[in-house]
Amino acid sequence: MWLRRLGGPGLILLGLADNSFIPMPGGMDMLTIVLSASHHGWWWYYAIMATIGAVLGGYITYRIGRKGGKEYIESRFPKRRLAKIYDRFEHGGGFWAVCIPAMLPPPIPYVPFLLAAGALDYPRRKFLAAITVGRAIRYFLVAYLAHIYGKQIMGFVTRYYKPILWIFIAMTAFGVLSGLFLYYKQKKTKRSSSKPAEQVA
Repeated sequence: MWLRRLGGPGLILLGLADNSFIPMPGGMDMLTIVLSASHHGWWWYYAIMATIGAVLGGYITYRIGRKGGKEYIESRFPKRRLAKIYDRFEHGGGFWAVCIPAMLPPPIPYVPFLLAAGALDYPRRKFLAAITVGRAIRYFLVAYLAHIYGKQIMGFVTRYYKPILWIFIAMTAFGVLSGLFLYYKQKKTKRSSSKPAEQVA
């Protein structure tokens, strides 16, 4: 994988994509594990880079949600799911509504929480603090475990390199197709909503 060759910067690039509309479930964890297992003494560095990538990607998505508002995200996700997320922000506290999902492993979708934080005008500093704490806990734990069990992990990766590579490619393709589907769905919704207004005029 070319991202593996990039090392730490590869984690930042992957984090930008994974925390946007091109999710790759497990991709960040997998790359962090492989890099930390390959270079034992640098596990903390890869944990930091993974966290930076996740925070940058998350902040971009947060800004999109803030600019688009509730109408924007309600056109992209089911109302039932968003209602639960809104409830977490209103009653559970915004910090934990962002922080806890950031710590949880896939396949839990995280993008709706990022967009909701922006759409609900959750303070930027608190948002950055919450996502940084959540992602740091997750990736430092992942990298440290990879550091400890590096030999076993690398033995497994070496043995099943091709299947792992194909799984990663499949997850990437799924993420890209999902992002394109949501984009065109939103575009179609905008067109259908603008037609009545044009007819009235």
